[in-house]
Amino acid sequence: MRSWLFAPGDSDKKMDKAIASEADIALLDLEDSVTPENKAAAREQVAAAIANAPDKSRVWVRVNPLSGEWTEADLDAVVSAGPGGIFLPKAEGGHDVERLDAMLSAREVQAGMDVGAIRVAALVTETAAAMFTTGMYDGAPRLVAMSWGAEDLSSELGAREQRGPDGEYSHVYEMARSLCLLGAVKAGVAPIETVQPEFRDLDKLAVRAKSVRAQGFRGMLAIHPAQVAPINAAFTPSPEELAHARAVLQAFADNPGSGTVSMDGNMLDRPHMVLAQRLLAEAGDAQ
Repeated sequence: MRSWLFAPGDSDKKMDKAIASEADIALLDLEDSVTPENKAAAREQVAAAIANAPDKSRVWVRVNPLSGEWTEADLDAVVSAGPGGIFLPKAEGGHDVERLDAMLSAREVQAGMDVGAIRVAALVTETAAAMFTTGMYDGAPRLVAMSWGAEDLSSELGAREQRGPDGEYSHVYEMARSLCLLGAVKAGVAPIETVQPEFRDLDKLAVRAKSVRAQGFRGMLAIHPAQVAPINAAFTPSPEELAHARAVLQAFADNPGSGTVSMDGNMLDRPHMVLAQRLLAEAGDAQ
């Protein structure tokens, strides 16, 4: 789940491009990118795009938030098509995921599907209330990822800017990012970085993607197909990283029972070993 590429649900052309792209997740949107008057038609378009996708497991749908009036109709339209997952915006705690789970289960039964087949990711910092519940997703059914967003939060706050003169997010948005990361790790799901709106600046994207991966994020949202390749590259361990991780594990294997080992002039302790094990496991390494 390195790259999650949004496509507006009322554009067959853009949805087809997202599904045909190298994105790990094609994220068909029924929320912000679709106007109220177009939502009914967009639901049918999204359902058709899922049904025709060669691999439905990587085609997800961002539905409208539970606080509104459109979620039920969104699910009625798309669940029977068999999407890989549902992306829930404006989530305000694990109870919202539980509510979505119940809604999905009823429709899976009706469609003759396995209950729980459709996974869930949640956007967890889009309202002021949500900021106080990012650590309350433990055990939420179906949940596999959590992400954050600045635009809706900015709108709710009435904030006129999100970034400082250096282009970096101001404190409240950096806090949102950190709370998402901490909440996702606490819940045992993947933390996913938010979008970069400047979709033409791929060099800046690559730097940011590498930075947030180093902080612990496992993937990133994208709004343009050109962003997919830099994101996938940033979140794919390099041969050098894998070689170093194997060397760390070998150093501990050569010193059984030791809590610390010396390697390349550095002293390593067991958290280094755990990090190396995790890197290799995520990369599917046989070590």
